[in-house]
Amino acid sequence: MASSLRHFAGLGCFSAAASSSASTSFLPGYAPDFCVFVALRPIKPPATAVANPPASPSPLEEEHRQQAAVPWHSDDPPAPSVPAPLRVGIVGFGNFGQFIAGGVQRQGHTVLAASRTDYSAYCAQHGIRFFRSVDALCEEQPDVLLICSSILSTESVVRAIPFHKLRPDTIVADVLSVKEFPRNLLLEVLPPGFGIICTHPMFGPESGKHGWGKLPFVFDKVRVADDGDQAATCDRFLSIFEQEGCRMVEMSCAEHDRYAAGSQFITHTIGRVLSQLNLSSTPINTKGYETLLQLVSGLVHS
Repeated sequence: MASSLRHFAGLGCFSAAASSSASTSFLPGYAPDFCVFVALRPIKPPATAVANPPASPSPLEEEHRQQAAVPWHSDDPPAPSVPAPLRVGIVGFGNFGQFIAGGVQRQGHTVLAASRTDYSAYCAQHGIRFFRSVDALCEEQPDVLLICSSILSTESVVRAIPFHKLRPDTIVADVLSVKEFPRNLLLEVLPPGFGIICTHPMFGPESGKHGWGKLPFVFDKVRVADDGDQAATCDRFLSIFEQEGCRMVEMSCAEHDRYAAGSQFITHTIGRVLSQLNLSSTPINTKGYETLLQLVSGLVHS
């Protein structure tokens, strides 16, 4: 092919020279058309187009691929399992019971409630299972049974609980503002294997409405196993209040009552007296008067 092109190129040069000199042409009237030979040139074949190029793997897919490539060994420690949420049964679901239930739920645990008053509508709105009787609640076997009744009704409430329907390692706790009374009552009534925690949140729906941060939470592990499931349940129950920001104060029930005898007596006595005066806010309140109004409001609503 190359020699043929050189041959015709030479003819073309000769023809051009002959026509310019007006001499006799070797091939009269012939003018080669080199364009016809363009198709004879070797052409590099075009790169084959890929219709659908493979997509680059996402970072998550690449991570999974790398993890799958790591060899598994039978002696590798198993991944830690996430414990199931605690199931906290609340007996007495008035204002304070509902208030405590909010903190329990915020920490991802399940609330079951029983009360003489029908709170089924409230519970349905807040994702809480409501039971018409304590017997029905105990059949669900909660991990912790929290007594939120009043001081006057606590003994009758506790003695009516069907403890035989609960698991033998269930923890029973209370939230009364006095501590030796429920401690002695629970030690008398509960079967030997049951755990007992006496607690007193030193706040209520009014003082804790903006959060529980730095508010004192007093507790006494009256009877809790040193290890095993009951000890773990106790720690997880107390961690509800710790994670809510409470200042955790562990002290005996007797010590609590010695402190409370003075501080709570004077606070509640003054608050009750002031509440009978029907105090109301004025346009010219002093700071001291505002403090008294807040004291009355806090005690009445808590």
